[in-house]
Amino acid sequence: MNKMTNDNKLIRITYIALLALALIAPLMGLYPVFVMKLLCFGLFACAFNLLLGFTGLLSFGHAAFFGSSAYVTGYFIKAQGMSPELAIIAGVIVAAFLGLVFGLVAIRRQGIYFAMITLALAQMVYFICLQASFTGGEDGLQGVPRGALFGVLDLGSDTTMYYVVVAIFIGCFLGISRIVTSPYGQVLKMIRENEPRAISLGYEVDKYKLLAFVLSAGLAGLAGSLKTLVMGFATLSDVHWTMSGEVILMSLLGGVGTFFGPVLGAGIVISLQNLLADKVGSWVTVIIGAIFVVCVLAFRKGVVGELRAWMERRRARA
Repeated sequence: MNKMTNDNKLIRITYIALLALALIAPLMGLYPVFVMKLLCFGLFACAFNLLLGFTGLLSFGHAAFFGSSAYVTGYFIKAQGMSPELAIIAGVIVAAFLGLVFGLVAIRRQGIYFAMITLALAQMVYFICLQASFTGGEDGLQGVPRGALFGVLDLGSDTTMYYVVVAIFIGCFLGISRIVTSPYGQVLKMIRENEPRAISLGYEVDKYKLLAFVLSAGLAGLAGSLKTLVMGFATLSDVHWTMSGEVILMSLLGGVGTFFGPVLGAGIVISLQNLLADKVGSWVTVIIGAIFVVCVLAFRKGVVGELRAWMERRRARA
């Protein structure tokens, strides 16, 4: 019991240290736009992990929610002059609605069939974004202004935008943690581990999975909207199937089914892309793929998952 308490204290201290680091990052000379991009993709990975890590559903179509929300937010801000908070809400609503549609179609299938259905639906969204006039086609939406949040906070300042992104990320991270530790989250874990048993106990598993899918889609959409505000553009790469592959990679690298694992995985992938893009060009994809293979072979539970397993083994020995 004392060992478990010490481990929990260590986890809390780690989270507090990371929070302090996030708050003082701009003062330490870290490039705010890079950290904001990392947090956006960290939120995207956490949203995906809610579905895969805690519900056991592997979606290959999460780029549809991320990219569609990015486009909607960018369009309403640039073309309609909408305030950023309303544009973000519009993007999240569209992403959640797509999640509902995808879920109703795919949720009754399992395994590879579920994954392929989500991929096919996501490709339909990709081709809509490619052909639609408001998306800018292959050029995408460029020069999206940040505007002023609630008409007060000027998001044109990188520092102001940074702390807004940090606040939203922390709120969503805590929200996901609360969902997972709630009675609803415990049912999701039971569905992941033994769905027939959950059905035998009287749970309507399709409704639980559908709600998890919609929640995951909405959070992924929020990440896409924030990314558009931070970077000032939304492009076809946001809704392409490779984006779905990237978020799967982030989750697996960090540790599926852990709280902080997807954030760490996103940090690894985004950092490698940022460091290697100018040096090796398109070969960065090959390098990241090789690192992924090594990590899967050496750390099958992801970095955080392996660390947690090591702590549990140490506690068992004690």
